[in-house]
Amino acid sequence: MTAPSSTLAGPAAQRHSAPGSSGVGLGSLAGTGELARFAMRRDRILLVVWIYALTAIAGSGGFGLKLIYKTPADRASLAGAVRSDPALAFIYGQLHGSSLGALAAWRYLAYAALAAALMSIFLVVRHTRADEETGRLELIGSAAVGRNASLAVAMLVASVANIAVCVLTVAVLALSGLPIGGAIAYALAETACGLVFAAIAAISAQISGTARGARGIAITAIAVAFLLRGVGDSGGGHGLSWMTWLSPIGWAELVRPFTGDRWWVLALPVGVTVVGVVTAFVLAARRDQGSGLVQPKPGPADASWALSGPGGLAWRLQRGSIAGWVVGFLLGGLAIGVVGNGIGKLLGSTGAVSKALTEIGGQAALTNAYLAACMSLLGLVAAAYAVSAVLRLRAEEADGRGEPVLVAPVSRQHWGGSHLLVALVGTVAVLVAGAFGMGFGYGASISDLGTQVPRLIGAGLAQVPAALLVAAVAAAFVGLAPRASVPAGWTAVAVCGFIGVFGPALQLSQKVLDISPFTHVPKLPGGTFTATPLVWLSGIAVALAVVCLVGLRHRDIG
Repeated sequence: MTAPSSTLAGPAAQRHSAPGSSGVGLGSLAGTGELARFAMRRDRILLVVWIYALTAIAGSGGFGLKLIYKTPADRASLAGAVRSDPALAFIYGQLHGSSLGALAAWRYLAYAALAAALMSIFLVVRHTRADEETGRLELIGSAAVGRNASLAVAMLVASVANIAVCVLTVAVLALSGLPIGGAIAYALAETACGLVFAAIAAISAQISGTARGARGIAITAIAVAFLLRGVGDSGGGHGLSWMTWLSPIGWAELVRPFTGDRWWVLALPVGVTVVGVVTAFVLAARRDQGSGLVQPKPGPADASWALSGPGGLAWRLQRGSIAGWVVGFLLGGLAIGVVGNGIGKLLGSTGAVSKALTEIGGQAALTNAYLAACMSLLGLVAAAYAVSAVLRLRAEEADGRGEPVLVAPVSRQHWGGSHLLVALVGTVAVLVAGAFGMGFGYGASISDLGTQVPRLIGAGLAQVPAALLVAAVAAAFVGLAPRASVPAGWTAVAVCGFIGVFGPALQLSQKVLDISPFTHVPKLPGGTFTATPLVWLSGIAVALAVVCLVGLRHRDIG
């Protein structure tokens, strides 16, 4: 890095990669090896988490289904129920056989491919547009590092992560007793989908001038791909099966692991990935450093009345996040509700999963237990949203954006309270959206929308106090010990999640179960509603919010 020839590599790379250049020269990739080693070291924990999570999905398919569907008759019964239900085809895809491998591919492959796509998007945007937006690439580019080295490294990191997932997936599926050929086809289909969306993320990083915008473009592409696959799989009887061929997630399914292993389908994602990567490098050579190909429009000269106070500013900062969470909860609730009517056929009434559902859901009736358990999970996820919304207050302070607001005649309590109010509104909104989706999906499947929609919305609202109490823990730390607020908030979410999901199965003592506020929420729908615990949870959440505001008033900002 200190030799004369290397010292000139950085400026030369910048000159040869200026906007309007016709290609990508070797100089623009200078320093890729050193930057790749740094990226791997920087992402060592993040990569392990992603790889473990995706491998666990394969393990669920390989080992879990053996416990649920133990005999060929059980599997054949499930296959018949699935093929006659277009809703299940929309959610999970087409089932092409009745073997354990075919069931694993039907149940898990589409979502494994979706998870691989998300992993690739976050990794690529992190090492391209996010680093460029924060100014890291400008510092790196002042050394002997080419302009396109970061893009090459991003693709390299995403490729390594997907290949690691591929190898471990093959191993897990093979160890579970599934055929090795089908295991390889399953893993390659998942990996190929991840690489396609890595290329899409690389293109979106050149189009958008912000990391949030780049992720938004790429995640929108995932949503479109999932929708095309769902419509194609569920609309075969109406001549819509061709739409599955338009989706990278559909390509993973069309490989048909464990049922024919159509290897030639893998040529589609490979070709799209190559074209996408080349396109990303060409676009990178035609834009200015620090900006995207699509320039943001200038805002109005005068702010609207909604930005006249800290409340409007807090809403403006978080409205995009709230919208994304609302859409996600709505779609997730819809998927949960659609499956509710057929949950007995899918799981049986005596299996281990059915037993776990009745324990978590707190009821004997399987359908109500399923809906109540899923509602509890929605509450936990809503708590995660609420914590992230509260921690936005800490992020504004840590990044120095809170001080300009407080320079104006704005009290600290007003500033902090605005963010807490937005977190409250957002939590209610996402839970109502998820409950509405669940009620609509379940109500439509049993032709009883008028009863099920309000019933499920009520069950969702019952989760609000518990979710807000978890967020209030993070808020209290923001007020009293701001540097510990992030780990404290997410630790609270993790503890509640562990107790809620694994507590009944591990037969933890009631004192341990009571640590989680979700233990005290009535098991709805189907259970007995009691308002007393909800009042107590709400009161504790308000008290912790007051602690946050008092702490903000008496400590130094920043």
